[in-house]
Amino acid sequence: MRTKEVRSWMMYDWANSAFATTMLAAVLPIFYQTVAASNLPGHQATSYWAFTQTIGMILVAVLSPILGAVADLSQRKMAFLRVCAWMGALACILMVFAGEGDWLYVSVLFVFATLGFSGGNTFYDSLLPDIAPPEARDEISAKGYMYGYIGGGALLAVNIVMLELWETFGFASKVAATQAVFLTVGVWWLLFSLPLFRTLRDPARIERRSVVYYTKHGFGRIFYTLKRVKHYPELLKYILSFWFFNDGISTIIAMSAIYGAEIGIETSHLIIALLITQFVGIPFTFLFAKFARQLGSKRSLYISLSTYIVIVFLGYFMTSALHFYILAFLVGMVQGGSQAVARSVFSQMVPRSRASEFFGFLSLSSKVSASIGPAVFGMVGLLTGSTRLAILSILAFFIIGILLLVFVDIEKGRREAEQEESLFTGGSINPPAPGVPVN
Repeated sequence: MRTKEVRSWMMYDWANSAFATTMLAAVLPIFYQTVAASNLPGHQATSYWAFTQTIGMILVAVLSPILGAVADLSQRKMAFLRVCAWMGALACILMVFAGEGDWLYVSVLFVFATLGFSGGNTFYDSLLPDIAPPEARDEISAKGYMYGYIGGGALLAVNIVMLELWETFGFASKVAATQAVFLTVGVWWLLFSLPLFRTLRDPARIERRSVVYYTKHGFGRIFYTLKRVKHYPELLKYILSFWFFNDGISTIIAMSAIYGAEIGIETSHLIIALLITQFVGIPFTFLFAKFARQLGSKRSLYISLSTYIVIVFLGYFMTSALHFYILAFLVGMVQGGSQAVARSVFSQMVPRSRASEFFGFLSLSSKVSASIGPAVFGMVGLLTGSTRLAILSILAFFIIGILLLVFVDIEKGRREAEQEESLFTGGSINPPAPGVPVN
């Protein structure tokens, strides 16, 4: 294992997390509400932002199997990662030209940026086996997430200073300062991607394949997993539960800032609160892991998901910046921990030798389900004219997720996985090699 390669790999998480914090969660949603869609009624602007999220996630879900096949079979991971990084960063930079009434322009650019971000992560994740042995991957992966937390939070802190002291920095207006913030995200993304781009190279000899080939193999793997998952009834119930509560979590992350902007909370309070969420999440993720070891994974999920229900209720009644700060702190307490425990539970109920296949299936299916939450949010907002009722609609995802989780027997699911694993390793089942479609 080469330290330089590992460090450069982790730096890409530092690089692209700027998009996740500043563009996805904090500054861009507020800019969309108050500037780009300022010519629209508030609830309509919020709904359009929700639909933008939905379109982006659907496109990512459709392309994910193809990108996964490309990552595994083409040996051109770095080349495609560069394309995705450039596409995402350039879309952020082009936001500089967005002004009042340019909501469609911003929506289109955001979809391209989302494709660059999520598509790039497909190739980025697939590099981990190339740079680290199996026994070191958990630690390196965790450090990568930590780099992302710190890097994304660091640029967001700089962006807050730029927005709060815009006159000191010589900007003509706060809108101009916000446009400059978008520029910093694109530059940050590209600049800190350079260590990875300079360190890792694709093989000199590459076997070129057609798009049809990658499409066939990518979706072939998904269909194979769909056939196999029926042999894991407990895992299947858990996946259904995960789809719902994960969609609720994703919708809160995507819609909280623009919702706060619509009800009149100042931009500075919104962004600072989201920065608090970022840094509160670091220690609480580790504390939640210890908490889960004492109470058990399932109880820990009940507690975290119940906390999200409280957050949604409080969000419905929210009227001031103080309320938003409280909610941001609560989200920071449970966000990282709930996702970590959810991933851990899933890993316990899949055969070890097919873990990559099942995690790939979970990633794809959760992207599909994650498009539903913003769509429901947007439709409720448009039909009722009330974003508060749209926020309340998120409750359904957590309630259904918890009810489905009640029927999941994790221990039984673990035994089912062990039984299937013994069949795999014993030769009773011969799954196809990765990338080979099943008819």
